[in-house]
Amino acid sequence: MLRIGLTGGIGSGKSTVLKALAALGAATIDADAISRATTAAGGAAMPAIAREFGPEFVGPDGAMNRDRMRAEVFSRPEARRQLEAIVHPLVSAAIRAQGEQAQAEGRRCLVIDIPLLVEGGRERHSLDHVLVVDCLPETQVQRVMARSGLNEAEVRAIIAAQAPREARLAAADSVIFNQDLSLAQLEAEVRRVAAGFGL
Repeated sequence: MLRIGLTGGIGSGKSTVLKALAALGAATIDADAISRATTAAGGAAMPAIAREFGPEFVGPDGAMNRDRMRAEVFSRPEARRQLEAIVHPLVSAAIRAQGEQAQAEGRRCLVIDIPLLVEGGRERHSLDHVLVVDCLPETQVQRVMARSGLNEAEVRAIIAAQAPREARLAAADSVIFNQDLSLAQLEAEVRRVAAGFGL
């Protein structure tokens, strides 16, 4: 089974590319969705988060207080490391289990959406190919502001906390440049790349 790591900066269009690859027959894993599930109400990370960070980081619904945690990890690098030490092993275990399931089903191609692939580096050794979705930083800012309600400074802070664009491109085996593409054009680009994966 071919194992492909899909990555790109926030607002690059990774989720759309992942959906298009799934439509072409790839088994897909969304590491971000797994991560969010661990910090949702009843999520596997919540007891450790409450213990490490305190009850004020748990919302009334029992999920992690995302706004509070976002502010904390941006102001205190050590907090980011603490959070990652809780969440990353849970995410890695879930990715491994879902990958084994795809293999057992006889899937030919598995695409794992790993937003922090370049930053983490841990998963790289287990991948056959890295596909990067790229666009200009200004485009990232505009897209994320339009969809999330964050202001420009908040979006730029998120981008600054991610690996530099150059580092992602340097890690890429192939790149989809998602700048000024219509959805149809983006899907055509995905088909072109996917042909090399046997999809």
